[in-house]
Amino acid sequence: MAKSRSAHPAYVGFGMLTPVYIMALDRLPKHNTGAIVHEVSEFVYDDAAIIACALRQWNVPAGMIGTSVGDDLLGHEVARKLDELGVQGRVRFTKKYRTPLEVNVSDKKGARTYFWQRSPEILNTLDTADLSMLKGAGLMYADWYDGDHIIRAMDEANRQKVPVFLNLEHGHKDPKILQKYAGRVTICQAVTDAAQIGKKRAMLSVAKKLFKAGIQTALITMASQGCLAVQGEQIVRVYAPKIKAVDASGAGGTFSAGYIYGYLKGWSMEESVRFAIAAASLKVTRSGLKMFPVDQIKVVASKLRVEHMVYRHDQFYTIKKFLRLPQEDLFADNPLVKEGRKLAREGRDFAEKLLLKKRPQQRRKIKKSLVE
Repeated sequence: MAKSRSAHPAYVGFGMLTPVYIMALDRLPKHNTGAIVHEVSEFVYDDAAIIACALRQWNVPAGMIGTSVGDDLLGHEVARKLDELGVQGRVRFTKKYRTPLEVNVSDKKGARTYFWQRSPEILNTLDTADLSMLKGAGLMYADWYDGDHIIRAMDEANRQKVPVFLNLEHGHKDPKILQKYAGRVTICQAVTDAAQIGKKRAMLSVAKKLFKAGIQTALITMASQGCLAVQGEQIVRVYAPKIKAVDASGAGGTFSAGYIYGYLKGWSMEESVRFAIAAASLKVTRSGLKMFPVDQIKVVASKLRVEHMVYRHDQFYTIKKFLRLPQEDLFADNPLVKEGRKLAREGRDFAEKLLLKKRPQQRRKIKKSLVE
């Protein structure tokens, strides 16, 4: 039975629709050998669909504008699963091709290897998709790897004054791609490189690049290293908790869903990033894409370590590192907690004013630059 879908979608995903088989094993086998698969899960991909399904599990109205699927068993199964979760939007069927399939293999080191079917013929069906669902939406999501097919939807969202969330991944490495999308997006999620193996300096370098390109909110994810978020002069680094990885498939999409959940709820950037990191970290601890309950995610989010920074004179400076409880936790009304938050804000404000007053050459004596 489909969940209630009376409310207009707050989230609208735009992208490819494909069924996925997720296989969890200890480690990838050597070439021309095999391995024991511990668990197999079936779900709906790509990232836009992952987010829609995750948000529905957290009771957020969500819709999907996707590619056509084949008029076959796999295609109708995709439509059935979306309907079962209450994801709004008409799934289009075609007899021109069979439904594409994706296979993900996840190992206990947190790595995932994927095999997918994507063709111009499939992606071209995005060009004829009905965009009317965007009117009145709270946010639209798209993936850069769907190419220029996403521009029509992004422009329509801009015309409707709907914020656009773009998963840019490592696409920022191409200046032309960054320039093409920067003026169309509100929130941009990126990684340092395709394998996400860059270190802190690389993460800060990407943040600077996106900031200079005019991105309003930039989220640089680093898998087990957490996330750096930049929004105007507000910069926070949220560290991921240590977990035992079982299946990392869909972790990036779960992070996006977590941030979007907080964004649509009107949370601060820090609270949204905390929730996103916690949701993605918990997801990795078990196979498949069944989301943990919001309350459990909030508990983990409240314990994450945060580092605050400031961007001045083309460089990042660390202000302080401290633990901060979210506004909606169980201790929000505790006088001691309130006073602690007040002192933390005053300390941060004082540090920022101090940095503004000092000349650049004097500032380096106070705070060591993180990015040369």
